[in-house]
Amino acid sequence: MDCLRKGWFTEFSPDDLERMKKEGSSDSNLSNSDGVIMGGAWPGQAFSLKVKEVLFHEKSDYQDVLVFKSESYGNVLVLDGIIQATERDEFSYQEMLAHLPMFAHPNPKKVLIIGGGDGGILREVLKHPEVDHVTMCEIDRVVIEASKRFLPRMSCCFSNPKLNLYCGDGFEFLKNHKNEFDVIITDSSDPIGPAENLFGKSYYELLRDSLNENGVLSSQGECPWLDLALIAKVCHEYCSPIFPVVRYAVGSVPTYTSGFIGYIICSKFKNLDVTTPSRTLTEDDIARMNLRYYNSQVHSAAFVLPQFVRKAVEKK
Repeated sequence: MDCLRKGWFTEFSPDDLERMKKEGSSDSNLSNSDGVIMGGAWPGQAFSLKVKEVLFHEKSDYQDVLVFKSESYGNVLVLDGIIQATERDEFSYQEMLAHLPMFAHPNPKKVLIIGGGDGGILREVLKHPEVDHVTMCEIDRVVIEASKRFLPRMSCCFSNPKLNLYCGDGFEFLKNHKNEFDVIITDSSDPIGPAENLFGKSYYELLRDSLNENGVLSSQGECPWLDLALIAKVCHEYCSPIFPVVRYAVGSVPTYTSGFIGYIICSKFKNLDVTTPSRTLTEDDIARMNLRYYNSQVHSAAFVLPQFVRKAVEKK
């Protein structure tokens, strides 16, 4: 585990980690079929957490899966050397990625989650009493099993009777499910390895086809400080030509690179204002749903973007 040294976990950029492994040999750029450049997502910087104990480490068929107990953020899930969730701050990401589309939609009954093997998005989706059925496509069963063992507060809903769990490729799953879902949520890792296909034009076309006529989607939208060109490409070239509504929101997650993460929200219904929740939460609702980050005011505020982000992602 190159990222574990002297009692600390350090999250390097993919290129920097590869460079260390090769002891200074030259890097090579990789791209997928849609032209997204892989590697070098945040060159020249790193993020570290002090490790109390390594709880789990296994190389699955798809990626390196690590769980460790940290000094200050509880148990931490790491995939291919990149932090995916910590017990201390996971709620901020899970709540926003799930509740932005779920509250934008007026009556979400049938939901598809792609990725999300830690179970956090599933937990949040099932807080909506309107939901009748949730399908979850996670390609890596090892992530699910590790989360069940070491991230119990996130993985608490895998036995819910509303869930249909499909362990396989979400990209392939979408090809066989048309006009079916009210909400689709893509909880992917970065566009490297098993999540590579989830950042291309063809993927968003499949998402559109799998949503029903009033459907809403949300996708993990990377960090504007580090991936602004990719974010703009996804919004302008992949989403805007096929969705009448495309918006970008932001939120804070301390253990994600630069502490900032984005969310891409699209709707097939042109008259839906996704920046305004269809249902307003009372304080009793917030307590009942055990929300710690999301509320109705945060929903709208998340779409108020810093000028450099707004300039890049809004229609020209």
